[in-house]
Amino acid sequence: MRTLVVADHVLAFDGVSHTELRDGAVLVQDGRISYVGLRSSAPRDADEVVELGESLLMPGLIDLDALTDLDHLILDSWSSDEQARRLQWSSDYFDRRRHVFSVEERRRIREIALVQLALHGITAYMPIASEVHSAWAESADDFLAMADFSRSLGLRGFLGPSYRSGVNVVGPDGARDIRFDVAEGEAGLADAIRFHDTVREWADPLLTPVFLPCRIETLTPELLAATAGAARERGALVRLHALQGEFEREWIGERYGCTPLELIRSQGLLDDRLIVPHGVFLDVNPRVRGEDRGDLAALVAAGVSIVHCPLTNARYGSELETFARYRQAGLNIALGTDSFPPDLIRGIDTGVSVAKVQHHSLAAGDLAGYVEAATLGGARALHRPDLGRIAEGAAADLTAFRLDDVRLGPIEDPLRNLVLAGSARDACLTMVAGRIVMRDGEIEGVDLREIREDSQRLFEIMRAGYDERAHVGGGELFPPVFRRSGGEGRG
Repeated sequence: MRTLVVADHVLAFDGVSHTELRDGAVLVQDGRISYVGLRSSAPRDADEVVELGESLLMPGLIDLDALTDLDHLILDSWSSDEQARRLQWSSDYFDRRRHVFSVEERRRIREIALVQLALHGITAYMPIASEVHSAWAESADDFLAMADFSRSLGLRGFLGPSYRSGVNVVGPDGARDIRFDVAEGEAGLADAIRFHDTVREWADPLLTPVFLPCRIETLTPELLAATAGAARERGALVRLHALQGEFEREWIGERYGCTPLELIRSQGLLDDRLIVPHGVFLDVNPRVRGEDRGDLAALVAAGVSIVHCPLTNARYGSELETFARYRQAGLNIALGTDSFPPDLIRGIDTGVSVAKVQHHSLAAGDLAGYVEAATLGGARALHRPDLGRIAEGAAADLTAFRLDDVRLGPIEDPLRNLVLAGSARDACLTMVAGRIVMRDGEIEGVDLREIREDSQRLFEIMRAGYDERAHVGGGELFPPVFRRSGGEGRG
């Protein structure tokens, strides 16, 4: 099957970075790109022609911190510090913890999330979930079901269940701490290994098993070392949430007498197969040291990639110090959405705008750098040079965004217009390995009305669970923006 995709604007790869082709065409054959160039010179013998018209066709977006759960950000990103603590597990809930959702409900949550990724132009993803509503973390069986749905949907997944040895809790006095159940961590890693080896046997090119432990402070040094060993034995990637907050740094320093980065190194994880969201709290950050004491150089020397989540970071009041400084140091940066919506276009806009404010300079708005992070940076982190680019021989993972909406205004540069006035809701094509997953907001076999109804129903279950877990139960945990009156409505 030979499919020719044509668009007014094509973001092609020139061997170093991206270059814009006007009135361009891409020929897809057997899941790979066999031609990139002007439409006027494209092969004439395609079996199918996909006419995108006034659109930007670009490499499929790579989201390495993709929410595959219900998002709690809508509930807690408006909170004071005291309110935020109330939304953590209480210490006593640790002893009576349970799954808020049934097995079937957990399966449906992940299906909904994957559909959202496809609708927003994400072609390759690495999942995250909120363990707050789980009895502990995730299971291999949960993720085997998700992997099966992912390949039937047609997305490219880099998957593994989360696991941890401990959980953040808040005591009766309001102080944060971590309570541990070491056996849970050991069982979780064993389950993750089972998942990895099972999926590897499936030999599905759309599914790559990886190791996805939880936040570094919830893992014992022994579990970190065991993860490094299991991944090294299998040649697998490891993604570890670390270097992302003051509590993490302070807690690890008090307990182990080292920084999070030193803990990572000491347990054998600091190498080029490590991916770290969010990488914000390095020594260059004013909230850490405010000066360069070698953290960036250590990450660069080891070949570590970080996953920058600019939109979520901004919503929680934290950003890189700075995107430009990290890139100039030679650190590979990928992008993630980390929350809902999985909109990397809005994320890029936020990152570019924050950089201008940080540097007090319009020139600091590195749009090209952010687009590269969402494509080429993700591919480098995944050790997949066939992804993140439109080039002959590359995987035919493509996404396109409409530019013909009057609300985008007059088109000067397609990327500038899309980032300034559009969003990932403008996605009109998601193609993975040459197969169309989403076209014009529709996904074959997926009832979007049902997706919306199930999302609301499941969200309300999750929201109700907070009263059970909160260290100060009862009362109004989630006050509205303004006082409500009248009949009862959703939310």
